[in-house]
Amino acid sequence: MQNSSHVQTLDLSRKRIVVTGGAGFLGSFLVEALEARGCRNVFVPRQRDYDLTTMTGLERMFSDAQPEVIFHLAAVVGGIGANRENPGSFFYKNAIMGIQLLEYARLAGVEKTIVAGTICAYPKFAPIPFREEDLWNGYPEETNAPYGIAKKALLVQCQAYRQQYGMNAIYLLPVNLYGPRDNFDLETSHVIPALVRKAITARDSGAQSFTCWGDGTPTREFLFVRDAAEALTLAAEHYNGEEPVNLGSSQEISIRELSETVARVVGFEGDIVWDESKPNGQPRRKLDVERAWKSFGFRSSTSFEQGLRETVRWFESVANTTTA
Repeated sequence: MQNSSHVQTLDLSRKRIVVTGGAGFLGSFLVEALEARGCRNVFVPRQRDYDLTTMTGLERMFSDAQPEVIFHLAAVVGGIGANRENPGSFFYKNAIMGIQLLEYARLAGVEKTIVAGTICAYPKFAPIPFREEDLWNGYPEETNAPYGIAKKALLVQCQAYRQQYGMNAIYLLPVNLYGPRDNFDLETSHVIPALVRKAITARDSGAQSFTCWGDGTPTREFLFVRDAAEALTLAAEHYNGEEPVNLGSSQEISIRELSETVARVVGFEGDIVWDESKPNGQPRRKLDVERAWKSFGFRSSTSFEQGLRETVRWFESVANTTTA
């Protein structure tokens, strides 16, 4: 890690911390990463008790938790299908939740706020690899645009509040995540859990094939969820800059190769059928991750196959438990 004027270590173990979305996929791993660092005062607001899209829910959360540091991970999100069916609610809920939370954090004098954005915010045809300075050079891929723009608005808010109020709010851009505890519901899941579930279902039922959306040509980059949690923690400890920072592995794989890899890992030997009537989504995704390394020393450490095997083992253990 290079020396940077942005580096000033924050001792998280002594702070009252809120993790919105802390009961979710990434959030649960972040809470574990914080606890491993000695953090004993981590507050996770549950949606049933704190609806963060409402003023009442936010007021109650700030009153109960009295946060000094906030990780804002909560989001209303899904795969291509869910994004196509819910563009209005995805835009509104993600925008209103983040905008109000940042305003309350400012009013409460929160010491540091870490906002997780989304790779969906990048332009549809951004040059490969995606560099943070290209974030505004075009419109996002259409199926993801409402969600992506709602989350990208929070970057503007972080920068504006820093400029006007001196608020220490940083903005991170995690690439597609995967791992244990992911959402495996085929109606709302992202690509890896969907493929894992389809391949295992086909294997166990003796099916000759399973179907994937699109034509398999788009590429994606994936980051193992435990690595992402470590990146968030490192950024909270060491990064205080106004510029957004990509979080990724910088390893690109086509959806076709991904599907074949999943099939091999789960032991499915049939065919993969491509439904080209379904959308492909963004043509390519691959990040430039040098800023994360230079700013707070983050490099992903989990190989894709290692992470995929752990994901499959977790899903099979849960599936066996629920069917036992």
